[in-house]
Amino acid sequence: MPEELRPSEAEKEFLTLAYNRFYDIYEEIESESFWGKNGWYRLCKIRDAFLIYAEVLHYPPIQWVFEHLKKIRPPFEVEIGKELFRLIRNILAHMPFFEKWDDIWINRNVVNWYKDGQAIDRFLKKHEGKGEIKFRYWLANRKKMNYLSINFPIGYVSNKKIFLKDILKEKEGVSFAFQYMRYILDTQVEK
Repeated sequence: MPEELRPSEAEKEFLTLAYNRFYDIYEEIESESFWGKNGWYRLCKIRDAFLIYAEVLHYPPIQWVFEHLKKIRPPFEVEIGKELFRLIRNILAHMPFFEKWDDIWINRNVVNWYKDGQAIDRFLKKHEGKGEIKFRYWLANRKKMNYLSINFPIGYVSNKKIFLKDILKEKEGVSFAFQYMRYILDTQVEK
């Protein structure tokens, strides 16, 4: 049986909508004026982009990119681009109680309120106490190097409040996440 051509018509339709919306949000958050807007506005835009990215991760050629990256990049980098960003997506989608990034918190009781072992719970238990991971990345539009720390908190298993801002700071963390997500999504763009 011949291999299915990619993208199919359904994939083209979905990917066109997803990519157009993601790139629109990306352009907005890359402008300095975005960071002067109120926290609720920023959070809504950031949430939308993480939701879109998580959906596009289902596209098989994106998974092929991650398989390739596992061979050529440091191992934890792929986990960041898949698992950490899915964690953030899940927190933003399943914990819609907060009005700005810095207010978002979770604990084990809240995460597992109806069932233990959900994706957020698995990620935080797996990575609890792994400490800090430092990244640097190039911001081409600003022609400067940016530095970032991702922190894996201690205390989740004992039901301590874990703030999203303590894992990933809003401005620096979101900028990094968007750069990374754009890099992954751009692998599927022909022109």
